[in-house]
Amino acid sequence: MTTARSLTPVDPPRDRPVGGCADPSAASEAASEAAAARALQRAILRQQASLLARQERALAAAGMGLWSCRLRDGALDWSGGVHDLFGVPRGAALHRPRILDLYEPTSRRLLEALRHRAIAGSGAFVLDAEIQAGGRRRWIRIRAAVEAEDGRPARLFGTKQDVTEEIARLAELSRRAERDPLTGLANRRGFEARFEAGTDGAGPDPLAALLLIDLDGFKPVNDVHGHAAGDLCLRRSAARLAAVCRDAALVARIGGDEFAVLLRAPVDPLALVERGRRVVAALSRPIPYRGRELRIGASVGIAVGDAAGMSSGRGGRARLFDRADAALYAAKDAGGNAVRIVLGGGRSGTGAAQPAVALGPG
Repeated sequence: MTTARSLTPVDPPRDRPVGGCADPSAASEAASEAAAARALQRAILRQQASLLARQERALAAAGMGLWSCRLRDGALDWSGGVHDLFGVPRGAALHRPRILDLYEPTSRRLLEALRHRAIAGSGAFVLDAEIQAGGRRRWIRIRAAVEAEDGRPARLFGTKQDVTEEIARLAELSRRAERDPLTGLANRRGFEARFEAGTDGAGPDPLAALLLIDLDGFKPVNDVHGHAAGDLCLRRSAARLAAVCRDAALVARIGGDEFAVLLRAPVDPLALVERGRRVVAALSRPIPYRGRELRIGASVGIAVGDAAGMSSGRGGRARLFDRADAALYAAKDAGGNAVRIVLGGGRSGTGAAQPAVALGPG
């Protein structure tokens, strides 16, 4: 006999599909999460692009840009700011040899030397270089570092910044620091800088003679008529001296009433003495002042350097100056309004030991 059993229905597991169909709500949730992730990624990319664009605008506003150079083939990658610095349209093809042609020769040589040194030593460098960009000269500051791959230099990268105005300001400050505000001539500092540069034996514009000029009778004029009269005498004397020595390498006021003139090679001793006489004549002319005439004079000492003396660095400069100073004292001892000259004496002589001679009358 068969006994009937009662069956109790059992619910299927909630985490299993019924009839092989996925849970629609779970699939929808996964799709929503994927869409949200993609949207977040797009938002991050937009934010990064916006940040990069703002950085690019900020760099360009500062006259700066980013650059890199792949070392294996010289391929350049510039930000828009660097394109603007060089006057190259944004997006234009970049060819390193053509870009190098935009650098002034001296800057180009320095850049290549620093570049090779940095690559060899995996180092970095900073260089202020002059370029010709868009029909105008411009100074840029290059900062560069080397990036390595597998232990070998692979890329140079860094920034380039427009420093034209900064260089101009520094040059103006230097010019003012080397300029006498009363006469407009170079001051002692400017004289020493030019004297050193022209007597180091390495420059293309060597100096061959030095004239030292001292005003005779200036102190009594200054004491009797006051500083305004004294200043007028200095200004007029400076202008007259500059006029007589238009071809000089430098005319400077190196002391209260003392001036110096640097002359380029070649020089002729007789012509130098004649120039000295013209200086004395020019500075001895009366100077009108408040209805009267101020009268001063001048003593001139001249030293002529030989090739050895002019190329022996600081010692040669000292000897040349000492010889001119000795000649000046000889002119003063002769009663003033005189010219004396010391000819080159080589390395062994000193200014005091050299003869100060007057060629002809005066």
